[in-house]
Amino acid sequence: MSTTERPRILVVGGGYVGLYAARRIMKKMRYGEATVTVVDPRSYMTYQPFLPETAAGSISPRHVVVPLRRVLPGAEVLTGRVTTIDQDRKVAQVEPLVGESYELPFDYLVIALGAVSRTFPIPGLAENGIGMKGVEEAIGLRNHVLEQLDKADSTTDEEIRRKALTFVFIGGGFAGAETIGEVEDMARDAATYYPHVKREDMRFILVDAADKILPEVGPELGTWGLEHLRERGVEVFLSTSMKSCVDKHVVLANGLEVDASTIVWTAGVKPNPALAKFGLPLGPRGHVDTAPTLQVRGTDYIWAAGDNAQVPDLAAGEGAWCPPNAQHALRQAKVLGDNVISGMRGFPQADYKHANKGAVAGLGLHKGVAMIVVGKKTKIKVKGRLAWYMHRGYHGLAVPTWNRKIRVFADWTLGMFLKREVVALGAMENPREEFYLAARPIPAPVAEARPAEPAEKADQKATETAVAS
Repeated sequence: MSTTERPRILVVGGGYVGLYAARRIMKKMRYGEATVTVVDPRSYMTYQPFLPETAAGSISPRHVVVPLRRVLPGAEVLTGRVTTIDQDRKVAQVEPLVGESYELPFDYLVIALGAVSRTFPIPGLAENGIGMKGVEEAIGLRNHVLEQLDKADSTTDEEIRRKALTFVFIGGGFAGAETIGEVEDMARDAATYYPHVKREDMRFILVDAADKILPEVGPELGTWGLEHLRERGVEVFLSTSMKSCVDKHVVLANGLEVDASTIVWTAGVKPNPALAKFGLPLGPRGHVDTAPTLQVRGTDYIWAAGDNAQVPDLAAGEGAWCPPNAQHALRQAKVLGDNVISGMRGFPQADYKHANKGAVAGLGLHKGVAMIVVGKKTKIKVKGRLAWYMHRGYHGLAVPTWNRKIRVFADWTLGMFLKREVVALGAMENPREEFYLAARPIPAPVAEARPAEPAEKADQKATETAVAS
């Protein structure tokens, strides 16, 4: 940690907003004007729109994460969590990955904790569900799905095969629809290498409590996406929910019951629950309440943006809030960074205002939907291969740093000429297990127990020993 007397700008969270805000601040401030400190449990930022393609093997997992220390060379990057904030003393309590917690003073504060998966108290969900918020989960899902194909191809037990080849996805928004589209595509390709597994043997189920999927791209494209998934053999159940999944036995509210080896949960997000301990004004759903300047209401030294903030959407009108997506997060981070510099220098703050430019979604290789807003009312709706190119083009340019842009486009280019890998690396979950089995001490063999001698024979032996001596 720095011992400098310069004012400290503390950025809590190293995700999309935290990374871009810290970069913007460091770009705008003068040399030695302040110290920028970023605290996050992970030493990297994850570009979440690429997680479905990572799960499908179209992009290398290392290429969807950005190392904080590499892109923020002039900042302090602390790997840990901010557990509490004392606003009166301007001190944050930091809990590192190892060792005791400590206090970290600050002068200006940026809240960029992002969101976590929104879950419900469904029996069995915590034990059997797989999320899609981090690159670790995307890698785990890919390995898990391919392992199920290995199991199904290697057994003659029909019950085991059915369970292994049944995949249930809960949530029909961007994350759910894109993930099931990409994973179904991968499983379809992988099945060509398994002599006893065909696509017809697999069962993909998508469940959503709403009456439509992909609401972000509008009803027309959402309907097309729904029909497209059904044409690919995906069973879609709308206006229903999952009641339980104990022992991977899935029970839906519409009465359907099925044993599934894979249960993926993508039913929305909620603000990070750690915000409740920061003493900040929160909205009805737990978001930090901010002004249009991204300043936390009631303060002049704290800012918040992204998925953990309730930011007024000035372009949409009074009473509207900015939706939690990468489009707003990127632009909010830049305005936030400029406002931190302005606040530090005593200058006026700028309001955040951005009109929605549309949305793009990929549903597997060469399949997607896109809705582009031109002007105030004109909407261009695209589907199929062209929309897929637009999806890749937008996110390929939006991923942070040229290093990652080049690596991602290289993955895509190689994918045009080389087939996707279908290797399951399930041993990554317990990489030391094989070594432990080889190196563990072998217990000494237990000596065979002898039957007890009769008392008379024992006394005779004792007498003979005494006479001999």
